[in-house]
This record gives sequence, structure tokens and C-alpha cells, in this order.
Amino acid sequence: MFTNVSSVATTMAALLFCLLVSAILPEPASCTTRHYTFNIVQKNVTRLCKTKSIITVNGKFPGPKLIAREGDQVLVKVVNNVTNNITLHWHGIRQLRSGWSDGPAYVTQCPIQTGQNYTYNFTITGQRGTLFWHAHISWLRSTLHGPIIILPRKNETYPFRKPYKEVPIIFGEWWNADPEAVISQALQTGGGPNVSDAYTINGRPGPSYNCSSKDTFKLKVKPGKTYLLRLINAAMNDELFFSIANHTLTIVEADAVYVKPFSTSVVVITPGQTTNVLLKTKSRHPNATFIMAAQPYSTGQGTFDNSTVTAFLEYEGKNPSNKNAIFTPTLPQFNATSFVANFTKKFRSLNNPKYTIANVPQKVDKQFFFTVGLGTAPCNQNSTCAGPNGTKFAAAVNNVSFALPATALLQAYFSKNSNGIYTTDFPTNPQNPFNYTGTPPNNTLVSNGTRLVSLPFNTSVELVLQDTSILGAESHPLHLHGFNFFIVGEGFGNYDPTNDPLNFNLVDPVERNTVGVPSGGWVAIRFLTDNPGVWFMHCHFDVHTSWGLRMAWIVHDGPLPSQQLPPPPFDLPKC
Repeated sequence: MFTNVSSVATTMAALLFCLLVSAILPEPASCTTRHYTFNIVQKNVTRLCKTKSIITVNGKFPGPKLIAREGDQVLVKVVNNVTNNITLHWHGIRQLRSGWSDGPAYVTQCPIQTGQNYTYNFTITGQRGTLFWHAHISWLRSTLHGPIIILPRKNETYPFRKPYKEVPIIFGEWWNADPEAVISQALQTGGGPNVSDAYTINGRPGPSYNCSSKDTFKLKVKPGKTYLLRLINAAMNDELFFSIANHTLTIVEADAVYVKPFSTSVVVITPGQTTNVLLKTKSRHPNATFIMAAQPYSTGQGTFDNSTVTAFLEYEGKNPSNKNAIFTPTLPQFNATSFVANFTKKFRSLNNPKYTIANVPQKVDKQFFFTVGLGTAPCNQNSTCAGPNGTKFAAAVNNVSFALPATALLQAYFSKNSNGIYTTDFPTNPQNPFNYTGTPPNNTLVSNGTRLVSLPFNTSVELVLQDTSILGAESHPLHLHGFNFFIVGEGFGNYDPTNDPLNFNLVDPVERNTVGVPSGGWVAIRFLTDNPGVWFMHCHFDVHTSWGLRMAWIVHDGPLPSQQLPPPPFDLPKC
């Protein structure tokens, strides 16, 4: 019998953490170890009158909820019963000193191969709210995803009145074809991938799609109650507008961080983002059904699924008149960039010491300026590709299209064996500056490589992400693994390093793990490198990630044992 020394150490550390918290808090803290088993299996599912076999967790689509409290240790045994290689990512979980459980394939681990299993082991520290888990290899997350619900510690409350009921609302995309074949064909031809056939709400397309009127999600509510809706955008390639007819939503949390509440009739949510909203129902039965709808926000030049997914909000109880009107929400135009900008600027950290403090880095140790956008790559010799002017579509950060290695970066880093696997010379600024949002340069070819940024522990970082107009300005939802960051500024046009910082919010900026870089604009974020390991950063449009809009940060160990990455667990998959 083998002993998992790393897992035992992690479990003991979690126990000591709970004891320490119990000693500090006025009320006894209760930390629990929660065990889950995720069996990766094929399942026949019918949507849009077509039945196909999809990859699921435990035969469920969307996948099962992972429920825990702040401070809990979570162990998820993933057993791969399908022919595809698998990894799972716990999107937004900080993974403090547990980078081996983060999940992106060839970054923190090799994939779990057929017939193999791996136990993800992490502790939820300083987070409460809604996140989600999803596959992090190729396009498998189209069907492999589900909610992470983090409840406050026992004896702790929400910063708002406890809702009557809590309901996850997961937005997704559905392809009649196999999404793996869709991206494989696109990478082979160099062209854009075929768009999805429908959007879904909790796995259901709803009546606006062919053959789907009976395949509709219905939210049953009672009059005079407050519901907490946990919104999750698990769509592959689309930011979404969401609204419920004749109802106002109050936003109270984003990416598992409480925000100053504000009301809106329309929510904007990028892939990778989560948003908790309060829905207060009408005081009396309204004799009506209200449509919940989501449709895309799209700014790129390529084709996209310009359809609308709908669900029903229905009031329970007796209908006094037996008449039932149907109300439909009004959503912005698909390219309503000014609406999106006004919406995102409303987010502010709650910044209440009882719940969450905005510890914004006030001084900056390292500054980075990254361009993010599309480009091209040359076609194979003596052939013509389906991208611009016979090339292949590509995407890049600072014109570097990131190539994933054949082994995991974290293993190479930990074993001090980077030779031939990666370099640490990722450019801190664009190598060839240009008018980023003006007329694009004639040469749109990107470079290719596995280049990383290497940083000491506890470095305060300021990163400006600048969209470019190469092959069209476009919004990019950038996700950083292993950290939350503060969004201190954003704007349109080219970032001005002299004047724009004068308007940065260093008091109560929103804290997130995924940010939409404005189309034709920029966003500035700050974070502290307090988590040793190798951490992926990428566009959460999977097509852009596949084209290379991704990079990684190395954060070195700190001087104390509590600031160091432990050795890998014994069951870490091998390449």
C-alpha cells in the first residue's frame, strides 16, 4: 500500500488552518473535507431532434454541482472511462499552494488517460459565491461543466438578506456535430470553426429553436419572494446579454467576490465569468409568464451564432383570471459595445471588512503591457489555407502565439528541467509597437513559442491588456488562473501610460478572475503574486485559445514553508 505524502501533508495543513481559524474567530469555525467522485462517461443526449453521444460527468448534462463552504477541503476523484484524454479545471478557485490541482492540460498536469484516475485536492480559502468547473483540454468543456457553489462559513451570513431559494443558471452552447471534430477541422484548414447550433440555459435550448419547445428550462417562483440566481457563462465562444421580462435584477457578487449591489434589467456576462443576482418576484400572482432570454454580444468580424435562447419564469399558485399573457424582454443589439462598457463600470468591490476587503496593490513592482488579438500563421508549403489571404488564423499575446508543450510546464518547472520545454523570455511589452486600434500593420504574422514570465513571490503586478485592430477589433475575455485581480481602469483607444493611470480606481475596484478586454480598448489590472506555481492566462473564447491567445506566469516560492509549492501527489498523471 502506498502513502500519498503530499496529500497527507495537504490534509494536515488544511486541518491546522481550520484549527487556527477556529482560534481566531469569535464563533467556532467548521471546516469539512468533502469527497466527490466524477466518472467521465459517454451519454446519449437528444437536442434539436438529434441524438448524439456526449462526454459527461456521471451521465449528467450540465454536470453535477460541487457544493462546499469557505474553508472546506475538497477532494474530487476523476475516473476517465472515455477514449479522450481528460483534465478538469476548478475555474476561479485560488488553488493556494495546490497548483497540481488547477487542471489545464500540459500547464499544471498531463491529461488523465483512458482507464486512469486522478484526485484533485484543494482547500477553498477566502472565497464564497459562485464559480464553476469545466474540462480544460481541447473543446471538451462544451459538455463537461457544472457549478461550484461556495457557501459562507457556518454562523456567517450573506451581506444581504438570505434568499428564499438559490438557483444555478448555466449558459452553454450546443453543436449537433462533435465539437472536437469542429475545432480539429478548423485547425487543419486554418479557417474559422463552424458556429454552434444553439445556446442553452441549464442544458436546454428552449422554444426559439427547432424541435425544442418541450426542451425548455422553467423557473418556478412564488410571489413576494427573493431568489438568488447563480449565473454562469459556460458558453464556448460567446459573451451574452441576459434579461428576464418585466423584472429587475440586483447584482451582488461577481466571480465569487461580493460587490456593491446595483440594479439592472440586463446582465452582460463573458465566458468564464459568474454573477450572483437577486430576483425579487412580484407581490401578487401576475397572471403572466415571463421569458428569460440570452443572446450574444459580438464585436469580431467572423461569423457567430446570432440566435436567442429562452426559458420561462412562471409563478406558482392559482391564477385568478385563468389568462396568461407572455412578456418578452428587450435585449441590446449584438454589437452594443457602449452598453457593455457602461455596465462593466458599475462593478465595485463591496469593500466591507466583515465580508471582503479590497487589498489593491498601491505600489507596483513590475509593469507589463500585453497586446491581445488575432493574427495569421503561414500555411503549409504548397497548400492554401482557409484563413485571411490563404493563411491560417492565429491569435497571440504580444505577438507570441503560445505553443503547449508535450509535458506539463509545472512538472518541468518543479523538477528544474525546463531545457527544450519552455523559456522565460516572454516580452513584457510589444516587440514592434504600432497604432494598436488604428490602421493595422501589413504584416499580421505571429511568432510561435512556449515563452513564460518568471516572477518572485509577493511581486505586485500591473498588467495592461490592449486589444488590437488586426483582423478586426474584438472583445476578449481574459482569464487568469491561480489569482484574483483588481480591475483598476479601462477605456477605449490606445492606452495612455501618462494620463490614464491618473483615473485608476485604487479604492474599491472590482476583484475578478476573468475580464472582458473592451473591443478597440484596454483594461488595467493589478494582482499580487502570493501563490507559487505555474499559472495559465488565456482568452476564454476557446477558438482564440486554440489559436494561441494564451501564456503562463511562473511564480517562485517564498522564503517560508507556507509560501512554497509542495511536491506533486503520487497519482499525478504522466504524459
